[in-house]
Amino acid sequence: MGSLGRLPERVASARMWAAIKRTAARVAAPAGAIVGGALALRVICGVGFANYDTLYALAWGGQLARGENPAYGVAIAPTPHPLVELLGVLLWPLGPEATEHVTVALAFVALSACGWVIYLLGREWFGRAAGALAAAIFLTRVPVLSYGVRAYVDIPYLLAVLGALLVETRHRRAGAPVLALLALAGLLRPEAWAFSALYLIYLVAPPWPRTAHADHEPSAQAGDTGGAPREAPRSRRELGALALLAASAPLVWLGSDLAITGDPLWSLTNTRHTASTLQRITGIGNVPVYIPRRIGEVLRPPVLVGAAIGGVLSLLWLRRRAALAAAAGVIAVVVFAVFASAGLPINTRYAFLASALLGIFCGGGVFGWKYLERGDPRRRWWQFAAVVVALGLLAYAPASVGSAHRELDKLARQHDIEDELVALVKGRAITLACGPVGVPNHAPVPLLALYLKTSPRNVVSPEAGQIRRGSYVAASPEAAADYVLDKHDPHAPARVPAGFEAVRGNRSWTVFERCSP
Repeated sequence: MGSLGRLPERVASARMWAAIKRTAARVAAPAGAIVGGALALRVICGVGFANYDTLYALAWGGQLARGENPAYGVAIAPTPHPLVELLGVLLWPLGPEATEHVTVALAFVALSACGWVIYLLGREWFGRAAGALAAAIFLTRVPVLSYGVRAYVDIPYLLAVLGALLVETRHRRAGAPVLALLALAGLLRPEAWAFSALYLIYLVAPPWPRTAHADHEPSAQAGDTGGAPREAPRSRRELGALALLAASAPLVWLGSDLAITGDPLWSLTNTRHTASTLQRITGIGNVPVYIPRRIGEVLRPPVLVGAAIGGVLSLLWLRRRAALAAAAGVIAVVVFAVFASAGLPINTRYAFLASALLGIFCGGGVFGWKYLERGDPRRRWWQFAAVVVALGLLAYAPASVGSAHRELDKLARQHDIEDELVALVKGRAITLACGPVGVPNHAPVPLLALYLKTSPRNVVSPEAGQIRRGSYVAASPEAAADYVLDKHDPHAPARVPAGFEAVRGNRSWTVFERCSP
């Protein structure tokens, strides 16, 4: 009887382990693909390092870990990003070098994961082939690679937003999972706050009645692309919890600014000020010209043509499949325009979300015809357009490869210059023993602050003033020419301070020192 009595428990246990194994198998395949993709991207690109903005966030995270107040107010400092600062806090015990290496590794994982999620979105909307093409388009764009290998926050931000869109595609009006992903994105870029607010309004609004699916779908297609709306209305308590989740990212960001600077709007005002100082393009008057230009810089003409064809034909003939993608694209562009109108810069990397969605439409332009019946005359017209787009993509591929090669070579040179600067820190040639460290421009400030485990205020650029004692790091003419952030960045005259003597150097840098007052 004892064995028979335990039989239900054994059955339940066996079922539980079987469910765990199935879940592990489902997770292992995409995880392996993403990690493998990250390794492949690292090998192909041949370079990877943390950029200026990310280095600042890691340095500020190190300050928090040491119990210091982050130095947000230094000259030409970027916008704080709370989630990356938290990463800096968590990685600080590993040391500066490991902190940067882990951050770069995570950046490549995020870049690869973006490609994977784009593939899944394309598969849901237009089929596997369209998803694969869209992922290939995204991962071969020169700006995407350029910002990806430098661990910009825009790539993990994009991953979180696209992940939220994928969840909503598979489970309409999903609610909390979508808002949770947007909250993570909202700790990297404030545009996600607008997405969360709009999605919350969508959840509160009454669901549209379900209609019959008008498009033809292969039986093997995974997921309910049409998406059934949630029928049962949400309770006030549930809506309140969702509203709190939607508001969590701005509350954390504003609270962080308030605690550190005393001004909850520090990030906004500082970003506007920095954009003005660096002569970035902003304002509603520049939106109609520069937002299309920034998207074009990412995608280039063949993809734009393919996206236009895919967008028009899918909205005409596969409207239910294309509706969510089109709505997401419109919202992405509108939010981009609104933030630009508020005084934030119209940078190329801010166009990545719209570009990724247009890339999926390009995939639909090449392969969407498969969802029309074989005898449908529209299918032949679409196939003809698909051939034109495919030929355009192939014809433009050599130019894209050449452009990517030149960009990555330039970044490899910048990485070498940074490595030579770090080598002087490791060799104790650059220290704080005699006082602060002077540098010829603001580009090395966060790198030295991170590796010297100090406040960025102790690394002084010409924009911040001139040191009278300490160490001064002078750049060689080649390093000075190559190691700049942007040709429009301010460059105050750099010179070795009086009384400083050379103590050590390498190909890119020479260290001067003065310990006496």
